[in-house]
Amino acid sequence: MSDRLSSDLASLRIDRDAAPPRGNRMRILVIAGAVAVAVALGAFFLVPYLKSKVFKTEITVTEVALVSPAQSQVLFTSTGYVEPETYSQVAAKVAGRVMEVKVKNGDQVKKGQVLLELDRVNQLSAVRTTRARVAAAQAAAQTARAQVIEAENQAKLARRMAEQGVGAQAQAIDAEARVNSLKAAVRAADAQVHAVQQEVAALEIDLENYSVVAPFDGTVTSKPPEVGDVVGPSFGGAASQLGSIEMVDFSSLQVVTDVPEARLHLVEKDKPCEVVLDAFPDTRHRCRVKEILPRVNKAKATVPVKVSFVDQVPRALPDMAARVSFLSAELDAAAMKEPPKKVVPQTAVIKRDGRSVIFTVEDERVRAVPVQVGAALGDGYVLVKGPDPGTKVVADPPDDLSDGQTIKEKGD
Repeated sequence: MSDRLSSDLASLRIDRDAAPPRGNRMRILVIAGAVAVAVALGAFFLVPYLKSKVFKTEITVTEVALVSPAQSQVLFTSTGYVEPETYSQVAAKVAGRVMEVKVKNGDQVKKGQVLLELDRVNQLSAVRTTRARVAAAQAAAQTARAQVIEAENQAKLARRMAEQGVGAQAQAIDAEARVNSLKAAVRAADAQVHAVQQEVAALEIDLENYSVVAPFDGTVTSKPPEVGDVVGPSFGGAASQLGSIEMVDFSSLQVVTDVPEARLHLVEKDKPCEVVLDAFPDTRHRCRVKEILPRVNKAKATVPVKVSFVDQVPRALPDMAARVSFLSAELDAAAMKEPPKKVVPQTAVIKRDGRSVIFTVEDERVRAVPVQVGAALGDGYVLVKGPDPGTKVVADPPDDLSDGQTIKEKGD
C-alpha cells in the first residue's frame, strides 16, 4: 500500500529541469512580445500626452490686430474710453416727496424742462403764513404813520401857543420829541415790512426748487425716482444718489486715451486721428486731438489725451472701449469709407486636419480655433472669420501643441 502511494506522489512531482513543450514555449514568446510592443506604444503616445497635461509648454504670444486702411499714415495707436464732456447728476435742491415724474430713461430733454415735481404743500403753507405777516407789518407801519401825522399836528399847535404866550414852552418841546419818536417807529415798521417781504421772496424761490429741471439739452440715461420716493440733498450737502437723474449731452462725447510718454511728442492739438469703437469694429470715425491733459500717470508712464469726434456718432455710448490711431495727415473720403481689417500674424496660423487653425490663450491654456484667412497683408493674413481684435494667440505653435494644453508665456 505504501509503495503504491509513493508511486502516485512521484507521478505528481514537477521536473523543473525538463524542457517545456514546444507549444507552450511559443505562447510565452508571443505574450512577451505583445507586452514589449504595448510598453513601447505607451511610451510613444502616453508620455507626450502626460507631458502636455502636466508640464507647461513655453510659448510666444502675439494678438489679432485691427489694421486701418490708413495704416501708412498711422503714427501709433492707443486705447481709451468714450466719455461725455457735458454730464450731470441732476437732483433736487430741497428735500421732498416725488409727486410727479415727467421723464423716463432714454428721453431727450431741453434745458429748463421739468423732470420731477415734488410735494410743495408745506412750502405753500409757509409762503401764505409769511405773506400774512407782511400784511400785519404793513398795517402796523400805516398805524405808525397815522400817529406821526397826529403828533405833528399837536406839536404845531403847542408851538404856536408857546409863541403866543398862551402855552408852556416845555409842552411844545415834548410834542416835537414825540413826533421824532413816532417817525423812528415808522422807520422800524417799514424795516419790519421789508424783512418779512424778503422772507416771502426766499420762500418763493425755494418753491421753484420743488420743480427739478434739466440744466442743459441732453438725454436721460438713468431710471428716475418713482412717485412717493423721498429725494433731496444729503446731510453733507451733496446730491443724494437715490433721487438723482443722470443726464448726458451726447453731442459732447469724446474719447480719453492714455498716450505713452515716449509717444507724446507725436501728439499735437488739432492734429487728425481716427477712432474705432470695439463695439462696432467695422466703422471708423474721424476725430481730432482736443486737449493734452497736464498730468502724468507714473505707474503706467502715460499722459491722458482728449480726442473729439468730427462727426456725430449715433451709436456711441459713454464708457465704450475705443482704439485711437493718431495720423500724420488728414484722411480723404474714400479712405474713410473702407472698413478696417482684422489681421493675424502669418506665424500664428497652422494647418491641422486640413484646416487653418490658430491657438488662442485663455487663462494659461490654449484653445484651437478654426479660422478663415484671406489675402496676405504685410506679415499677416486678413482674418475673414475668427476671433475679435485684441485676442491673444500663440506665435509659432509647436507641433505637439494641443487644445486645452497648459502653457506659460516666455519670460514669465
